Amino acid sequence: MKLSALLSQFLDYLEIEKNRSLRTRENYRFYLERFIGWAKDPEAGKVDGELVREYRLWLNRLTDGKGEPLKKNTQNYHLIALRSFLKYLARRDIKALSPEKIELGRMPMRQVEFLDAAELERLLDSPLKDPRGLTAKKLSPVMLRDKAILELLFSTGLRVSELAGLKREQVNLERDEFSVRGKGAKLRVVFLSHQAKYWLKQYLGKRGDISPMLFVAHDRAQKGREGGVAGLTPRSVQRVVERYARVAGIAKKITPHTLRHTFATDLLMNGADIRSVQALLGHSSITTTQVYTHVTNQHLREIHEAFHAKRRETR
Repeated sequence: MKLSALLSQFLDYLEIEKNRSLRTRENYRFYLERFIGWAKDPEAGKVDGELVREYRLWLNRLTDGKGEPLKKNTQNYHLIALRSFLKYLARRDIKALSPEKIELGRMPMRQVEFLDAAELERLLDSPLKDPRGLTAKKLSPVMLRDKAILELLFSTGLRVSELAGLKREQVNLERDEFSVRGKGAKLRVVFLSHQAKYWLKQYLGKRGDISPMLFVAHDRAQKGREGGVAGLTPRSVQRVVERYARVAGIAKKITPHTLRHTFATDLLMNGADIRSVQALLGHSSITTTQVYTHVTNQHLREIHEAFHAKRRETR
């Protein structure tokens, strides 16, 4: 059977049986249609190691509209999609290359961007400043909302999509924790700091609308919509973070994910174990969490301080 005839069945399987999001489904469609188009829609049994080797070589030499080669992680996304497709075929006893034969390309160590203590404090304080850079005497609903957003991102390590999707009923301010459904519909518990809890109470106390969403837009264009006002989108939250990073005078690029990185590194630097941080971040694999360890290895820091250049200190 041709791969194109099996593709839609596989995508339905991802959505229904594996509970993958529509976005994930579309990503897999894109990657697999690229392979099928390149390979000229072969029979499943024609997919062998040599064909995959040639495809990997083609991906490695593929360039975008700017003449830039595909990043290694993007190449791996193509291979992950193909490997998942082959696993599905094997489950249906359709002869094709064994998925275990496809190895992912080796990735360079990822650079994690996070805020140091001074940058973090400036960012968290920035929503409370007036145009002169002084602490505002009167805080508007927007200022309170944005302060609560920044504190909540740092307190919980939420992904931007998770935060934008929060509803008021999810966050019980009488408790210091609540549940959130993340990637792959996995449920995890996140915890509120005293600061996050305080500013959420301040913000919700100023709200006069009946929208079920935790964070909403407060401009006139949103008036009159069903539920009173519209909830913030992930892009809106991203713009909030970017704006206050500029206000705080932080030159490097800051996104909501930077606060997630900062949340993780803060925990590890203060002695949390890697498995606990994995659970708090909602990572499926410990490998994903280990990206933080090269910037938070307290043991190596202590070794350096204890033994490096001791003879110079005695002179």
